[in-house]
Amino acid sequence: MSIKKITFLVCFLGFTFGFAQNETLFNEATELYNNGEYSAAIENYKEILENGEHSASLYFNLGNCYYKLNAIGPSIYYYEKALLLSPNNEEIKNNLRFAQNMRLDAIEEMPKTELSRIYSSIVGMFGYNKWAYFAVVFVFLFVLAYMAYYFLRPANQKRAAFISSMFSLALCVACVLLAYLNHQQNKNNDPAIVFSKEVNVNSEPNSNSNTIFTIHEGTKVNILDELDDWRRIRIADGQTGWLQAENVKKIKDF
Repeated sequence: MSIKKITFLVCFLGFTFGFAQNETLFNEATELYNNGEYSAAIENYKEILENGEHSASLYFNLGNCYYKLNAIGPSIYYYEKALLLSPNNEEIKNNLRFAQNMRLDAIEEMPKTELSRIYSSIVGMFGYNKWAYFAVVFVFLFVLAYMAYYFLRPANQKRAAFISSMFSLALCVACVLLAYLNHQQNKNNDPAIVFSKEVNVNSEPNSNSNTIFTIHEGTKVNILDELDDWRRIRIADGQTGWLQAENVKKIKDF
């Protein structure tokens, strides 16, 4: 047997074993959860994470375990991670709302204009990778339509092919633009959850600066900048300030 075949066989067996091990851990964790052994279930779920597996159901179950233990920060954190992987899942959204009701902070979001809501809705309809996929599809349709225009003889068919090719090209350009805008939106959006019971947010990245406001466990913030062990954050009502990195945990740390 060649070295390539042996390497492939080893990798295949390793993958199969890892998948079977994760499935066993997941089933055991579910049984532990059903028996009310939430801490033990968490250990199993986290072992799956350490094995490199990430899924909405895994994070959702972790959120449920922490919610049962009244751990506000971790429960919201894992629900938010699950929602990133499955943004239209109503069960995750519902459980997240329950967990958010346990927070001390009730921060009102900054009002958005109708135009801003429409923009966010269109750009966020799909991820940038899916917009890029659509762009490739429309390029393919453009090529087909242009070839049809080149080879067809009847004037009405050539006209239809030309219009179709231009329409496909326009949609391709639109999808590329939306992919770029979505990528930029994701790049500028770096959400995190407060894990400390109470955190003072300062005007500058040092302990001697003035405290602007205070936030509590479970509050969602957006990280704007980083400096050593400090993070500049913005909360939903638009207020910004600095806090120490150890107080928050990024949601997108897959």
